[in-house]
Amino acid sequence: MSRFIGLVSLGVLAVFCLSGCGGSESGGDGSTKERVYVTVGTAPVGGVFYTMGGALSEVLNQQASEENWRVTAESTGGSMENIRHLDSGDTQFAISNSSITYFAVRGEEGWDRAYQVKSVMTLFPNVAMFVTTKEGDVKQVGDLKGKRVSLGPQGAGFEYFIRPILLEHGLSYDDLDPVYCGQQTSVDYLGDGSIVAAFLGGGVPTGSITSAASTMNIFLVPYGEVEKRRLIEKYPFFGSAAIPADTYSGQTEEYQGMNVGSAHLITGASVSEDLVYQVTRIIYENRETVAEKHKAGRSIQPQNVVRDIGTEFHPGAIRYYREIGIWPESTSSGAAD
Repeated sequence: MSRFIGLVSLGVLAVFCLSGCGGSESGGDGSTKERVYVTVGTAPVGGVFYTMGGALSEVLNQQASEENWRVTAESTGGSMENIRHLDSGDTQFAISNSSITYFAVRGEEGWDRAYQVKSVMTLFPNVAMFVTTKEGDVKQVGDLKGKRVSLGPQGAGFEYFIRPILLEHGLSYDDLDPVYCGQQTSVDYLGDGSIVAAFLGGGVPTGSITSAASTMNIFLVPYGEVEKRRLIEKYPFFGSAAIPADTYSGQTEEYQGMNVGSAHLITGASVSEDLVYQVTRIIYENRETVAEKHKAGRSIQPQNVVRDIGTEFHPGAIRYYREIGIWPESTSSGAAD
């Protein structure tokens, strides 16, 4: 199916074709409107990216139905695949982990070039850490040396935030015996002793950690305070994040952790300013509906959506945020006027 992008302005639909030709429908006055297809790249089915992408698509379809939009949330391999599809123009919007986008737009840390994508809005924090059992001997990040540790699914891009964390704590991937698998599989391996720790997280509470805490005495490995401060100073996608006491079974004290890269909605740099403006407006004005569909949507708030996490915002998004008075003019992630 050919994909298109378009804009709605004062009731007039202007269509900008990305490729191919589109269908059309007759309006009540006999006029013909182009059907506009917009795709939102997410991640594998079952994860929060997929669910959130579905919620955003539903809201866009509900609010823009009179303009003949057709918005689809598409299951993908996740952030890395989404960035490549946006850059090539195969999709128009996607959800990504901001730590992965940060390096992609700079062409660093293994990316073959700088990818042309822009931020639309910061969505929700990704609070993650190494999880082990209280009976084990891992009490700090440095204790992972030489241990068998789950580091997320192969090719998912976890290395973009795990690698800096390890390096700041004096370790590297070579110091570990890595296992690559999903979060629930990691919990299973932790339970049967196949691994001694797993890097788990996402929105709070995280399902995989809740599952682990229901069957074993878990221990959330703390980050070094000095190391955490240095990471936050070096990379804008890192940030302090606390997990309240009793969030997980057996967790009797507040955990002072990190947001290892907020999820954010991104778009291709070449996508029209007017389309991005309309998508930004509809999602923001209907953020309560998004939150009803997934609790991570509660983070779509004025102080969060415009937060600088290292990727420049698209001019269409900036235009809307300026109109409603929440754009911080001093941000380093703006676009030149």
